[in-house]
Amino acid sequence: MPQYLLSVHGTQDSAYATDEEMQQAYADTGRLNEEMQASGSWIFAGGLHKASTAKVVQSKDGVLLHTDGPYLDSKEHIGGFWIIDVADEAAALAWADKATVACRGAVEVRPFQG
Repeated sequence: MPQYLLSVHGTQDSAYATDEEMQQAYADTGRLNEEMQASGSWIFAGGLHKASTAKVVQSKDGVLLHTDGPYLDSKEHIGGFWIIDVADEAAALAWADKATVACRGAVEVRPFQG
């Protein structure tokens, strides 16, 4: 079965109006994770720290460079993700529908190569 990356996109600012809404989103996402695991679709998932904690490693003219901050200078960054194994794109989109509601963020769906 094909594998898909469901990535949650958002800004550095909190997507939640209140702490209560944030806690509810965490609970809803936890239930979604359990549902994915029970279905056999779950491979791996994780939330990420703020983009400002990122380090970028590059090779320029044979020299390895380590720099602070996210690779892309953008308002939006990946905040978390799921890797799932499902029958087809329609199934991946069905999980993404649930994911965007649970985590209250935009979810990009992309298949892995091969």
